[in-house]
Amino acid sequence: MKRNVLILLTALLLTGFPSCVERQDFDQYDALAVTPTVEASLLYIEAPERVINQISGTDFVQQIFNFDAFAEDFVSENLLDGVVRYQVENTTSKPLELTFELLDEGGNTLDTEAFSIDAAPTPLLVREIAYGPGGRSIDIIRNTSSIRVTARNLGDNTSTSSLPDPMVVLRSSAQFRIRLK
Repeated sequence: MKRNVLILLTALLLTGFPSCVERQDFDQYDALAVTPTVEASLLYIEAPERVINQISGTDFVQQIFNFDAFAEDFVSENLLDGVVRYQVENTTSKPLELTFELLDEGGNTLDTEAFSIDAAPTPLLVREIAYGPGGRSIDIIRNTSSIRVTARNLGDNTSTSSLPDPMVVLRSSAQFRIRLK
């Protein structure tokens, strides 16, 4: 009798178990979207006023920086949008003109961002440029191979700011969304 009850309970459990398990849907992977936001610093440049005063001529910075972040086809093709942020801080006695140029592999200018900054004291200048839907063409970022920075002294080479440790600081960073799947 015990044996019959045990067989009956086992049979009921085995037949009832599949009815409690949901059928697996492996097609969910196709609907999965993975789009992380990647943030990185692009450039950081400091130029003390004493160095600016030692340079003859007006350009105290003129440099090209390599930028191969989107050289890989997978990353370039899946780049959705992004924002480049520029910050300029001037505590020198000099009015300045700064230019950031995004260049392609051939050295051609794809985009330019120019800044005119008064002599100190000036507030921190922040500018954000959007690329992608609602902003400038995302192809500018996809095709950028280097960044040229030019900083021009529009003042003299003798004045000195009364602020401690006077310098110009240029910073840039970026946030990009990339579709991984």
